[in-house]
Amino acid sequence: MGSEVTESAVAVAESGQGARVSIKAVPRHVAIIMDGNGRWAKRRFLPRIEGHRNGAKSVRMLVEECRRLGIRYLTLFAFSTENWRRPQDEVGGLMSLFVQHLESELELLLKNGIRLRAMGDTSRLPAAVREMLRRNEERTKDMTGMDLILAVSYGGRDELVQAARKMAVAAKAGQLDPASITEESFAQHLYLPDVPDPDLMIRTSDETRISNFLLWQLAYAEIVVSPVLWPDFSRDEFHRCLDVFAGRNRRFGLTQEQLQGA
Repeated sequence: MGSEVTESAVAVAESGQGARVSIKAVPRHVAIIMDGNGRWAKRRFLPRIEGHRNGAKSVRMLVEECRRLGIRYLTLFAFSTENWRRPQDEVGGLMSLFVQHLESELELLLKNGIRLRAMGDTSRLPAAVREMLRRNEERTKDMTGMDLILAVSYGGRDELVQAARKMAVAAKAGQLDPASITEESFAQHLYLPDVPDPDLMIRTSDETRISNFLLWQLAYAEIVVSPVLWPDFSRDEFHRCLDVFAGRNRRFGLTQEQLQGA
C-alpha cells in the first residue's frame, strides 16, 4: 500500500511532565492538518497572526519528537490553495512568518539530520519565501534522518489535475499509452512520488474534514481527530494520537481472517 509501520514496534518516551508514555506502533509517515490557530488567538482577544506565531512552537516540538521516535516522514499542511482567499494582511503576515521560521529553523534541521521538502504550487509564493525554501531544500538535501514536508500553496485536487496534465501531454506526444496507465504509474506524476503514503493523518481543533489535503495519498491512512487547538498541541497529545493509531486494525480491504493467515 506504499506505507508501513517502522520496525521499532515499541517506543517509550518521556513526556513533558516526566511521565513515561508507551507508543506501541510508530507510523512511518504522519501527516497533520494544523487547525485552530485563529480560534486560539480569538479566545485570547489577540490578532489571528499571533495564533500562527504560537502554532510555530508546536511545529518545532512535533518535528523534534517525530525525529526522536523514528518517524521517517512528516507532512504538515502549512498553507492551502484556498488560503490565498484569506484577508491580505493575514496572508502577508503568514508569508513573513514562513521566511522567519525557515531561516531560524535551518540549524535544527541540519543538527537532526532532517531534509526539508516542499510540495504545492510554489510559483504563487512571494519571491522571498520561494528563495528561502529553495535554500533550505538545497542545504538539507543530503539529510537522511527524516523528511519534513511542507504542503504550502497546496491543494489535493490541484495536485491531481497537474498529474493528469503531465500524463495527457505525454500521451499526446506518443510517449504514453493511455491503456497502460495504472495506479502506480499515475502516482509517479504526483508532487513527491518517492514519498510513501501517510499511515496516520491527524487533524486538530476537533474538525473532521480532510479539506483538500493529500486526496490520493490518504486513501488508506488512519485518521485521528484531536480536540486540541494547534498552538496547544503538546507532546502528550501527540502520543495519545499515536496510541489511538496503534490500536487501529488496518485491513486494507482484506478480512481479519486473511490478515491472520498472512
